[in-house]
Amino acid sequence: MNPLRTLFVLLPLLAALAHAETWTNPLIPRRADPQIYRDADRTYYFTASVPEYDRIELRQAASIPALAAAEPKVIWHKHDHGPMSAHIWAPEIHHLDGKWYVYFAAGRAEAIWDIRMYVLENTSADPLRGDWVEKGQIKMNWESFTLDATTFEHRGVRYLVWAQGDPKLKNSKGTNIYIAAMENPWTIHGQQVMLSRPDLPWEQVKFWVNEGPAILKKNGRIFLTYSASATDANYCMGMLTADDTADLLNPQSWHKSPRPVFQTSEANSQYGPGHNSFTTSLDGRDDLLVYHARNYKEIKGDPLHDPNRATRVQKITWAADGSPIFGPPLPDGLVR
Repeated sequence: MNPLRTLFVLLPLLAALAHAETWTNPLIPRRADPQIYRDADRTYYFTASVPEYDRIELRQAASIPALAAAEPKVIWHKHDHGPMSAHIWAPEIHHLDGKWYVYFAAGRAEAIWDIRMYVLENTSADPLRGDWVEKGQIKMNWESFTLDATTFEHRGVRYLVWAQGDPKLKNSKGTNIYIAAMENPWTIHGQQVMLSRPDLPWEQVKFWVNEGPAILKKNGRIFLTYSASATDANYCMGMLTADDTADLLNPQSWHKSPRPVFQTSEANSQYGPGHNSFTTSLDGRDDLLVYHARNYKEIKGDPLHDPNRATRVQKITWAADGSPIFGPPLPDGLVR
């Protein structure tokens, strides 16, 4: 074969291989509710619920596979009593207006299920340095079980999205997804609006749950994923979709997928995938789904006390209409 022709054939393949970044799933064992945040300088930060539910850890690395070996640093520990002294859940880190913020849920040692959302702030350029200052509880429109807040900016407005119970509704022991505009990174502004409640059968297995919202903006739309049902093999992901020109505070702007968009795969031995976040590959070309799952189905006792939900990451593909395709959760092993 002509050497130039050979080179012409091989160049696309070599480019693809150079682009490929690989890691092994599970990326980080025994870490649930994972978030991987990619900062503007292309540094990755990882945080998640730890099995003891007693602290907030942060990892920093130059790539996603490097997060697996990165040394976790404890940036905050629960109080001995009172607010923020039990069930430290689902921390998320965000860099907003030149400062770092961590959103997390916490109960009280005296009433461990009185869970609310709290915020930490760090003015250091490096979130592994400096002091984390408690900004207090995010006050919603009413007091009730509240968790899993995330934040995003769109068209000059910052929003908070979270899960909360409403004692006035039939599923008062469950949680719904709410949105509100923000006055600052620890304060909502105006009325909170319910976007979704667990009104479909696959959202009501053992518990009526919509929780763990995450935002992905692409292709002229805003995709809001969330998790549903009990935290065992029934746990799965649903999705709401809105046009990026719509009024995001209007529930009619959002459309719910009638079926789960990501769920247990018996064939791949992946059970209860959910509580996801989104990030991008190092070169920014691929959108990535970050989530937790177990590789076994049977759980003894309360699933919340089983420590083996592990962090996994896989590539998102896109349908012709611009919607994300999550596929099944991949089997444990090398991911390309």
